[in-house]
Amino acid sequence: MDGFLPAAFLPDGLGLVPALSLVLLSAFTSALTTMAGIGGGVIMLGAMASLLPAAAIIPIHAVVQVGSNVSRAAVLRHWIDTSRLVPFLLGSLVGIALGASLAVSLPVETLRLVLGLFILQTLWLPVAGLAAIRGRGLALGGAIASFLTMLVGATGPYVLALFRPLGLGREGLIATHAAAMAGQHGLKMLAFGLFGFAFLPWLPLVALMIASGFAGTLLGRWLLGRIDPRHFARIIQVLLTLLALELVLRSLWALLG
Repeated sequence: MDGFLPAAFLPDGLGLVPALSLVLLSAFTSALTTMAGIGGGVIMLGAMASLLPAAAIIPIHAVVQVGSNVSRAAVLRHWIDTSRLVPFLLGSLVGIALGASLAVSLPVETLRLVLGLFILQTLWLPVAGLAAIRGRGLALGGAIASFLTMLVGATGPYVLALFRPLGLGREGLIATHAAAMAGQHGLKMLAFGLFGFAFLPWLPLVALMIASGFAGTLLGRWLLGRIDPRHFARIIQVLLTLLALELVLRSLWALLG
């Protein structure tokens, strides 16, 4: 069955069925993230962890997320808040540089546990959380998120938690978050490239995933206008809470098991 496609479309170690599954999942997760602002990147990372060689998971996830978030930011470009985006990206430069040098040596499960606990604290203890974050806070948050993304891959919930208290509105939150994630994953791609990861064999598959992700973004944008705004904040909070709990429980299981 793998011979149905040219060999160039199938990287070593990846069959046709897993490849097509990833293409379809890219559309679904892009639609989900466009509607809810969160969740797609984490779901995609989980699928990649089951289907891709270990060394390719985080680099290829970065490429696909660049495409997905660029398309989402383009569709919602009028709502991007650049005054919040710029300090985040400046901090990301520092975080990527630090994370790249430590990507192999730090305990990943411990970082996942910290990330999950931080998201829960931000959601449910706003006084002690990030409700008053501004300029330098976003730069620091960008540095931390980008450091973590080199090690755990999907930090979308953390980044959304940074922007969520800032009163950006529904579309503004999703658009600014998409632009921030596109920049973060772009820097991550550059770092992995400098560290020697070979992206070229994966480009045909990634191109198909990005194209399907754009279709999913358009579908999600259409559905976004049909979600009751009064329920949007609660949807975000529930999704973030579930994702954070999953991170915490999975990390504890690994650390204690």
